[in-house]
Amino acid sequence: MIRLSIPLRQALARLSVPVLIAAAFGTMLLGKADTVLVERTRMALADALAPLYAAAAEPIAAVRHAVEEAQSLLNLREEAARLREENERLHRWQAAALALEAENTLLRRQLAFVPEPAPQFRTARVVADAGGVYARAVLLATGPQLQLQKGQVALDERGLAGRVTELGARSARVLLVTDMNSRIPVVLEGSRARAMMIGTNGARPRLQHWPAGLQPQDGDRVVTGSESNAFPSGLPVGVVRISETGWPEVELYARLDQLDMLRIFEFGLAGILPPEAVARPDPAAGTRARR
Repeated sequence: MIRLSIPLRQALARLSVPVLIAAAFGTMLLGKADTVLVERTRMALADALAPLYAAAAEPIAAVRHAVEEAQSLLNLREEAARLREENERLHRWQAAALALEAENTLLRRQLAFVPEPAPQFRTARVVADAGGVYARAVLLATGPQLQLQKGQVALDERGLAGRVTELGARSARVLLVTDMNSRIPVVLEGSRARAMMIGTNGARPRLQHWPAGLQPQDGDRVVTGSESNAFPSGLPVGVVRISETGWPEVELYARLDQLDMLRIFEFGLAGILPPEAVARPDPAAGTRARR
């Protein structure tokens, strides 16, 4: 074993840091001076390591697959029990639905019930989330072939989304139910209590003006009411959720943050529209009339 004197060891220790710094700078300069050489070296190293990576990936993938299979087998019994329970519950609901359908058919036959005609609707694509004077509104691409009208009701595939408030030659604006200018009469299906759903510019509108003693309960289903002849009764709106402050809000069925297509229904209603949606008089028309 070679023994170095203390002065020599101290000199080597002092020189090690400058030597490493010089080597680092030299490597950097080499990389800058000859990028082709560095790239070839890097790719040659990657080519050399690629078979090793591929060989190591197969057993790793096999082990991962075995672990996933073991977990799925452990969860299979619990999943089967849950599916059996859901299947039994669905069978009970199916029996109840068939009984109600038969009873409903019998009652309609006895009352000589005449069903209402199915409402006409047109489908339009949402092209922009442009509120304009509103905070929560969307713009539809319509064109002359759709022939929309103010006041028509807009729904997505899940529930009520809003109402047409402005029309153009090739576009229409729909005021969403979450806008603070939105006021929609609703009915709580559980208690049949009537209330007003008011937008807050947030994700959930609030309920107000329900009858005394009929406090909305969490989980109550909310549908539209027919007051003011603005909306037909029974359109699905959402479910009551009690906020942290204790105020009843509505968790909407419609996915207003993912609107792509809207169905515009014509129910033949001519109820109240917001002031912004009413056609404003043309001042020039009065001047021409006086002339």
